Amino acid sequence: MNRKELFGIIKKKKSFLCIGLDTDIDKIPQHLLDFDDPIFEFNKQIIDSTHDLAVAYKPNIAFYESLGSKGWESLEKTVEHIRKTTNEVLIIADAKRGDIGNTSAMYAKTFFETYNFDAVTLAPYMGLDTVSPFLKYKDKWSVVLALTSNKSANDFQYLTDKDNNEALYETVLKTGQTWGTTDQIMFVVGATKAESLTAVRNAAPDSFLLVPGVGAQGGSLKEVAKYGMNDHCGLLVNSSRGIIYTSNNEDFAVSARKNAEELQMEMSVYLKDADLINL
Repeated sequence: MNRKELFGIIKKKKSFLCIGLDTDIDKIPQHLLDFDDPIFEFNKQIIDSTHDLAVAYKPNIAFYESLGSKGWESLEKTVEHIRKTTNEVLIIADAKRGDIGNTSAMYAKTFFETYNFDAVTLAPYMGLDTVSPFLKYKDKWSVVLALTSNKSANDFQYLTDKDNNEALYETVLKTGQTWGTTDQIMFVVGATKAESLTAVRNAAPDSFLLVPGVGAQGGSLKEVAKYGMNDHCGLLVNSSRGIIYTSNNEDFAVSARKNAEELQMEMSVYLKDADLINL
């Protein structure tokens, strides 16, 4: 899926919602434990309930690999179910991989061939060598960590080069764009860093941004849209716990849809305000 196709889906669904499938076996409703694969059953019902509202799903790989082979099986079945259900979502592996050479090439093969994801999050600390194997795949996205929501982001990401007065995250944004096209590279920018989105957009005006942190982490969707949206929307705003864990009862998928719909409706207003859609 390229940038034009992604923007077309955003306009059609009037949404730039990404739903994070951070599925924790200890947090899903207890009745699901009677299923052969509780993790997959939880994901399946969330997907069935929300796929018309979301433009992306983002399984966090740690929640699956922590369960060993059964977790990887649940992940594979989840991706397959999304593919069978709709071709109008981007499937992002939130893996945060970052290595070089043959190791990076194997990571690319894992997520783009073995598990058929559309995109994968990558840590760029080792430079272009980390990302280049992923760029060989047509219509796949490398999602480069630039500015994250966690408190310790200040340890490195705001360090400033005295020669050009440029923060490290700005260097990542500018350098990352030279590695590939705007159909290949997008960046992670945390919603709780909305005050920095003006600088982010100055550094990467045409790139898509994957923005976690709206909902349970306290990020403001209004602020993200105000400072982060560009002429093709350029945003995938993720909510995980704020959607998938709103109920611990048998109605959990219905409750998830309600919260997803509230975000989608708010997003549609911001898209209209930006003259990107008609309501």
